[in-house]
Amino acid sequence: MKFTEEVNDEVEINVIPLIDVILVLLIFFMATATFDQQTRMKLSLPQVSDSQMQSDKRESLVVQISADGRFFVGSNEVINARIETLMEALQRIAGDDRQQAVMVRADAGAQHQYVITALDALGQLGFSQISIATTRADAASE
Repeated sequence: MKFTEEVNDEVEINVIPLIDVILVLLIFFMATATFDQQTRMKLSLPQVSDSQMQSDKRESLVVQISADGRFFVGSNEVINARIETLMEALQRIAGDDRQQAVMVRADAGAQHQYVITALDALGQLGFSQISIATTRADAASE
C-alpha cells in the first residue's frame, strides 16, 4: 500500500497570551526598579591615596570592649559601663584633641548595645575619626 496523499497541516502558535505575560512582567519590573531607586541613599565617599594614609602616623586612641561589657580606654579599665563614666575617661585620656583617630575594638561576643554606647560617647564628645576594628574571616579561623 502506497500513500501518496500528503498531509499539509500548518501548526499555528498563539502568541497573544505570551505577550500579555511579558507586558505584565515588564510593568512589574519597571515599578520595582523605581522603588529601588527611591530608597537608595546617594553618598559621596571621601577618597584617600596611599601616600596620605602613610603620612598620618599619629597614634590612635583605642577603646576596647570585652564580651562581658567592660570598657577599656587605652590601657585603663573604665569603672562601670555607664556612658557618663566612659565619656569622663575619654576626656581625661584624649584631652582637647577631638581630631584624634579613635579605634573601637569590640569582642565578637559583645552585645551590640555596648558598641553603640561607645560610639554614642565618642559622638557626644565630638570625635569624628572613628574606626571599628575587624579581622578577615580567613585570618580569624587560623
